[in-house]
Amino acid sequence: MAATLNHRQALLVLNGLQHVGPVMLRRLLEAFEGDPVAVLSGQREKLSQVKGVGDKAVSVLTNWSAHFDLSKEIERMKASGIRFIAQTDEAFPPMLQETYDPPIGLYWKGNYNVDRPCVAIIGTRRSTLYGQNVARKFASELSRLGFCIVSGMARGTDTAAHEGALEAGGKTVAVMGCGLDIVYPPENLDLYKRIAVEGAVVSEFPFGRRADRQTFPMRNRVVAGMCEAVIVVESDVAGGSMITARFAGEQGRQIMA
Repeated sequence: MAATLNHRQALLVLNGLQHVGPVMLRRLLEAFEGDPVAVLSGQREKLSQVKGVGDKAVSVLTNWSAHFDLSKEIERMKASGIRFIAQTDEAFPPMLQETYDPPIGLYWKGNYNVDRPCVAIIGTRRSTLYGQNVARKFASELSRLGFCIVSGMARGTDTAAHEGALEAGGKTVAVMGCGLDIVYPPENLDLYKRIAVEGAVVSEFPFGRRADRQTFPMRNRVVAGMCEAVIVVESDVAGGSMITARFAGEQGRQIMA
């Protein structure tokens, strides 16, 4: 069955399989000469020889159709106006492509493709009114200077940053920690809809994946990876924004606070 898949479909399947992350995929593609279709058609023995690929991953890969409904996923994407941009596609965010751990691909809702430098504006969900005003002002001014504002559409700072960019007529990208069929937080439904029209809402997670402690750090690395600089407005010492800042620092991006 895998032999009937094209390159993009195979990457979509691999992206949707549990136990297969970006690091494992990179190793698998190296072992199978860069061909994701060959990965899904691979023999158990060859798959198990790849570093980091255990018995569970081998079982999932060799029986992938039992773990991921590709036809249903494609139907839902078409119905929702969502496309899948693989890391090998020209439209894949260029700065994110340069990171050591880019996602397999991104679900992308919106006609906007990244065509300008990006700056992330992030901070705590429990932001003060002052912090929200600062985030909104930074986003507005940077938008007028030609930057795309990237954030995670969380409550507080993220929401203010997206709103500031939109109010200035700029572009903003919301990176979600869940599938694009889920609006989180739910009170940001109107903001979600507006960003999807005037910018883009993106996620590496398939439909149905809910936000949790695992998805948020993964989301944060995408936020940092897309951007040339990260501005931390307000954050707890151990908050998610500090994780994003750490990712940015590891990739040699500028960090401002």
